[in-house]
Amino acid sequence: MSGRDPEYTAEGEVSTKTVEERLTVVEHKVAENERGIDGLREAIVELGNRMDRRFEALELRFDQRLESMEQRFDRRFETMEQNTSRQFRWIVGIQLTTLIAMVGAIATLAGAALGR
Repeated sequence: MSGRDPEYTAEGEVSTKTVEERLTVVEHKVAENERGIDGLREAIVELGNRMDRRFEALELRFDQRLESMEQRFDRRFETMEQNTSRQFRWIVGIQLTTLIAMVGAIATLAGAALGR
């Protein structure tokens, strides 16, 4: 028999030495498993911390890009507003000039019609 196989006595009982050896092997394996589980716990905590740092960095980059986009849109809207305001002034000026010319033309025609 090998050293790991239980040794039976004539009465069919397992010898005490074999049980102690087997218990020692089991205790050693349990200790190894505990160390492995502790290592996994530490690795998971470290992974969580790394992910938190990466998400924070990603959030910061996203915020910076969003801020940059907002500034560009603000500048573009400001430019569009200035152009629209300028065009509106031109349109109102042209309309007033046309109105004054029409009033003048009507006054001239009315004066000519009444003066005959």
